[in-house]
Amino acid sequence: MRLLLLIITALLALPVLGVLGAWGLMDAQAFSLLAHQWETVLPTYTLQSLQLVVGVGLGVALLGGAAAAAVTLFEFPGRRFFEWALLLPLALPAYVLAYAYTDALQFSGPIQAGLRSALGAQGALWPDVRSLGGATLLFIISLYPYVYLLTRTALADHAGPVMEAARLLGAPLRRRVLEVALPMARPALAASVALALMETLADYGVGSYFGLSTFTTGIYRAWLVMDDRIAAAQLASLLLIVVGVLLVLEQRAQSRLRFASTRAGVPGGLTAQPTPLSLMGKLMAWAVCGLPVLLGFVAPVLWLLRLLWLEAQASETPVFVPDYLARFGDWAWASFRLAGGAAVLAVVFALALAFTLRRHAAKRGAPLLRGAARLVSLGYAIPGAVVAVGILMITGVIQQWAPQWGVPVLVTGTVFGLMYAYLVRFSAVALQSVQAGYAKLPPSMDESALLLGADAQRTFMEIHLPLLARSGLAAALLVFVDAMKELPATLVLRPFGSDTLAVVAYQFARDERLAEAALPSLAIVAVGLIPVLMLSRALRKA
Repeated sequence: MRLLLLIITALLALPVLGVLGAWGLMDAQAFSLLAHQWETVLPTYTLQSLQLVVGVGLGVALLGGAAAAAVTLFEFPGRRFFEWALLLPLALPAYVLAYAYTDALQFSGPIQAGLRSALGAQGALWPDVRSLGGATLLFIISLYPYVYLLTRTALADHAGPVMEAARLLGAPLRRRVLEVALPMARPALAASVALALMETLADYGVGSYFGLSTFTTGIYRAWLVMDDRIAAAQLASLLLIVVGVLLVLEQRAQSRLRFASTRAGVPGGLTAQPTPLSLMGKLMAWAVCGLPVLLGFVAPVLWLLRLLWLEAQASETPVFVPDYLARFGDWAWASFRLAGGAAVLAVVFALALAFTLRRHAAKRGAPLLRGAARLVSLGYAIPGAVVAVGILMITGVIQQWAPQWGVPVLVTGTVFGLMYAYLVRFSAVALQSVQAGYAKLPPSMDESALLLGADAQRTFMEIHLPLLARSGLAAALLVFVDAMKELPATLVLRPFGSDTLAVVAYQFARDERLAEAALPSLAIVAVGLIPVLMLSRALRKA
């Protein structure tokens, strides 16, 4: 079992090795192309990616941190509602948000047209949404829940009792917030901002739809437009280095998420209650918590529903006709089939790896297996574009070495390549959830089973598996939703006739058929709501 798991983890690492191995294929032509990129497109890719990262990082830190502090440290009407409502934008992929706001705020849209008619104005009333600034704002209202979630958890676990102690020592509210609570949440803030930036760099839908020149869009242009796999792999490797730096920073911040303090409600602890706010403070709290929910979820979902309704009422090619509904059924079935298969495979692999790690923790070879598990955990940080390029690079090498095997047909002509990409990206999600479930099972269970004569198989099937049912179900659901929303790798590796909801929504929006993109976009949002609601429920129970 250990040997099999090591082989699987090595296979999951191959796409990254394929991307990095592109530098070993450098010849005079490839070097000339790289020099040409340095002189032409690379400065633009670097500048726009850097501007996007800086703007999104500052935005999500301010918005997510302020919302977390408001619902954790203060008492105001509606606080219980905002505790879970602030998570709702997690269900809305950034590219769906871009489709809705582009249709609503563009020059020819109904809002600008109505305002120009009412005010008698000429020309555009605000800058074009399809710009670097527009993309930055969309990423902020889409990704701030990462910061809100981790920062809120850190503040709820540790800041309350310490703030109460500071209050008893005479510190005013402003000083308690700025000098006690927020410094304690700084590691969580840094870790969550790094996660948001990794999602920003991995995005393809918004960058492509807005016509931006980032590393991710550059990878696809090099591969699909220039038909140069070496250039695409080199760009992917540069993006991989940037993401690796962010991952190291995130892990360092996570390692600092440890505080020695008594918990509220236990002997020796302080029972801290949120601080009541004045009328002006309540208004500010409502603005800080209400605007992200309104702009990040309510407004775009209502606009997509409006588009769907108008298209259904139109006399020409309405959405709700048998042909479109039949195609929508095919897209939904393809999405469910692919996402469901990825969820099952990822959870089975995660259960096997976690069980083997637990059973052989003190045995010879355990460090190698733990290293393999860490390698798998890096997969979620790798952008889908990098995974797709890496798989195709490995496929090309195998094709040159053994053309009789027909590997390209297997990878791009069947669902094998797509499942492979999903496992590379999302096995980490399943593994983290299963390991969290295993952390709640004391080793004495295994020792008792061993003393009673149970072998490994019986211990897993009759003891571990029933107790890990909730963790396994949560892992499968998270992988399922992530695979439903995944766009870059799906766009490149999907077999013919297997368009998913994410792919058709992107294609309709790219062709300016936003009304037809509304239905698949809303279906993705509906599926994404399930883990968000489960997460909010778990937080309330905690």
